[in-house]
Amino acid sequence: METKKNRWLIALSAVAMHLSIGSVYAYSVYKTPMTEELGWSGTDVALAFTIAIFFLGLTAAFMGKFVEKRGPRTSGLIAAVLFSGGMLLTGLMVQFEWLWGFYITYGVIGGIGLGIGYIAPVSTLVKWFPDRRGLATGMAVFGFGAGALIAGPTAEFLNNTLGIHWSFYILGACYLVLMALGASYITPPPKDWKPEGYNPDEEDDKNTGDLDQMTRGEAVKTARFWMLWWMMFINISAGIMLISVASPMAQEKAGMTEAAAATMVGIMGLFNGGGRLVWAFLSDYITRAYTYIIFFTIQLVLFFSLINITDSLLFQASMFLIVSIYGGGFSNLPAFIGDLFGTKQLSAIHGYLLTAWAAAGVVGPMVVSYIRETTNSYDATFIIFGILIATAFLTAIAMKILIVRYRKSKAEAEPNPT
Repeated sequence: METKKNRWLIALSAVAMHLSIGSVYAYSVYKTPMTEELGWSGTDVALAFTIAIFFLGLTAAFMGKFVEKRGPRTSGLIAAVLFSGGMLLTGLMVQFEWLWGFYITYGVIGGIGLGIGYIAPVSTLVKWFPDRRGLATGMAVFGFGAGALIAGPTAEFLNNTLGIHWSFYILGACYLVLMALGASYITPPPKDWKPEGYNPDEEDDKNTGDLDQMTRGEAVKTARFWMLWWMMFINISAGIMLISVASPMAQEKAGMTEAAAATMVGIMGLFNGGGRLVWAFLSDYITRAYTYIIFFTIQLVLFFSLINITDSLLFQASMFLIVSIYGGGFSNLPAFIGDLFGTKQLSAIHGYLLTAWAAAGVVGPMVVSYIRETTNSYDATFIIFGILIATAFLTAIAMKILIVRYRKSKAEAEPNPT
């Protein structure tokens, strides 16, 4: 029966799940209404989002093995119940104005659902698309990046017409249905399945096959795991740093008005989502290793250039390109894991590497905030992150060299058929 599954519908199901949990990026639409109507401070409201992202990273790191064991369907349904249930309970906490309950329901329960839902479909997609790993995972993670585009205006409309708590009730119910439908269709392909016309031996000949099939315990003992972790940490830190201060930075550096800066932030969301798809699609043709080298080459030039950029159009173009790379790093990660460590325990290894997201989510915004307050300028931030990006650039080159040498050593170790 499973052989009749359509792999493109599997991908669409993954998009449905990620589109739902990606609504977390639209959280800012609740900040002002909650502050004005409930009397909670901006810091109080922002803390719930921080808790949710923290539990996303924590859950992804430690629940990968559970996802591998239980499979994407069961894991996806659990994620649907936790994330959507958290949203529904959050509506209740908002209705009764209980701040600590709000932290538990949205931050803890919803955050755990986020973590499981994020990694649940990834390993399965990689197995269904061995010939197009980048495109497949790019489509799913595109959903996460683009979720805010739908959730943002919808939540704002519901906030203004029915009230904040009804916004959580209605969206929570919609996400439950969408995620449950998506999770119900997702299943791993049959053993030894491969798409028509795909030959793994030919991929090995082109130096694009998997390096190894490793467990997460084996993977973390390799240099390539920690090289990839550092590359992700720097890419996410740089991207999330800019996202966290995009509006005030645009006004200060490029002289943009508040309204123009707000429009720029909205467009950045499009590039965040679109970059996940475009860069992932491109990586299938130029390989993940070269894609990351391109990432850091572009960012290295742009970060040092931003020190002197004051033209609003040039500033926005730089921001859009950087944020597309930020999204592209996420979409290429699962496929790169498959390249380096195989699909044996991809979800578990993916979860471990997402600890880079949790760390970067704290480091990026904190560093830029501290530097802006102490120097009254963003210029030192560009220099510091430019130097960090240079280390990631060198790491990406070292990764490519490592891959080439490892493939060569494996080929030499294999017995000659003649």
